[in-house]
Amino acid sequence: MTLIRKLFIANRAEIALRIVRTAQRLGIDTVVPWHQQDRAGPALAAATETVEVFGEPPVAAWLDAQAMIRAARESGCDAIHPGYGFLSENAAFAQAVTDAGLLFVGPPAKVIELMGDKISARHFAVQHNVPVTPSADEADDPATFAERARAVGFPLLIKGAAGGGGKGMQIVRHEDALADAITIARGESQRYFGDGRLFAERFVERPRHIEVQVFGDTQGHVIHLGERECSIQRRFQKLIEESPAPGLAPELRERICAAAVRLASAAGYVNAGTVECIVSPEGEFFFLEMNTRLQVEHPVTEMVTGLDLVELQLRVAQGEPLGIAQSEVRSAGHAIECRILAEDADAGFVPDTGHVLMLRTPQGPGVRFDGGVTEGAAVTADFDSMLAKLVVQGADRRLAISRMRTALAETSMLGVTVNSDFLSRVLHHPAFGRGETDTGFLERHRADLMPVPLSDAERDAVLAVAASAAPQRSARPIPEPYASMGAWRN
Repeated sequence: MTLIRKLFIANRAEIALRIVRTAQRLGIDTVVPWHQQDRAGPALAAATETVEVFGEPPVAAWLDAQAMIRAARESGCDAIHPGYGFLSENAAFAQAVTDAGLLFVGPPAKVIELMGDKISARHFAVQHNVPVTPSADEADDPATFAERARAVGFPLLIKGAAGGGGKGMQIVRHEDALADAITIARGESQRYFGDGRLFAERFVERPRHIEVQVFGDTQGHVIHLGERECSIQRRFQKLIEESPAPGLAPELRERICAAAVRLASAAGYVNAGTVECIVSPEGEFFFLEMNTRLQVEHPVTEMVTGLDLVELQLRVAQGEPLGIAQSEVRSAGHAIECRILAEDADAGFVPDTGHVLMLRTPQGPGVRFDGGVTEGAAVTADFDSMLAKLVVQGADRRLAISRMRTALAETSMLGVTVNSDFLSRVLHHPAFGRGETDTGFLERHRADLMPVPLSDAERDAVLAVAASAAPQRSARPIPEPYASMGAWRN
């Protein structure tokens, strides 16, 4: 067993801070990289050390595998945690980390290669009796791909073999749109993932997106930590996640979780992973993909199980056993996560940029704010639009929804447009309250989720109250000793 004494976090923003906090609690020193365009993150202030990385555009710095490994070795680290996104599901990076004599906090490279590729993962799922939707694989014969995709039947979902995050995905409802959809999906897949391979699968109408958190150790033990509901999405990207999934029949939940464990065990899975499925209105479930990393939405699982998933990751990476049997996993209450994004949800989810002039976050029992920015930070188009995650827990779903509504109302960010008001409207929608969610929820209820404009009188009243309640603040730093004097005058 190799103890981790110093950890390099090959990531940024809120997930870097999240990992730093657990590492600190375990007595592990941390090193976090930074770029000239990304110098004000809270993770940098919390880390033991920081190291500058280079690249243009800035995101390229976090995609430079050799630079990350070199920085980790030069700073004396024992291990690298990839977080999510960037290099987290890059099998070549995982192997290079191991070859450099460092621990990779994640599954072995061969498992990432097997399960991170959607086509090979589907074949593997079929081999182990995990249901998948009817599909056509371009790799079988590129010349006949369109013909075989057509034979699967419409509606179709065209997907990139190496894709994720909604990129390289096209829904095709009619045959005359198939050729253009293939061209668009191939272009996006090549641009975002450097891999233009495609496959087509039957698109399930009004599906629920259900995923299972799995964990494996080097001794061959694999368990699940329950499921998450991730059906509130826009452009195939999740906005709201919760655990447990509301209204999921116990027998169906058991079958989905058992299939996830069976698949992970067969793959020799080690560390944290997520098996994603879609569930039809008729109660059928189909394997979608496996994410071979920690998920953005892992906090909802932490809230209901009481487990620190990053701690489990670090302990497993050191060679320790999980230390928890399936029968010992407990779930209490209900947790909901909302992703706070820099975007104008009312204008088609258009990303926004600017500077965070003011940030107010909610407090209180059962409320967790995982933020990646502070006041004064620049929000640019160089990185993903997610600025924070707001997570709450309640004794049941009704109380969790109520707590999230309050938490969203207490969350304020000025200087950049964020989606918190839109999320609040989703949480207030009667259909959401009844648990009637599927991946088409936002599109179907679009009219209900649009804001009601204020009258001129209402707007003036709101501005007057805000102006009278807001403390006066100088636009520039005030030098000492005057800064310490507050509003005192002689």
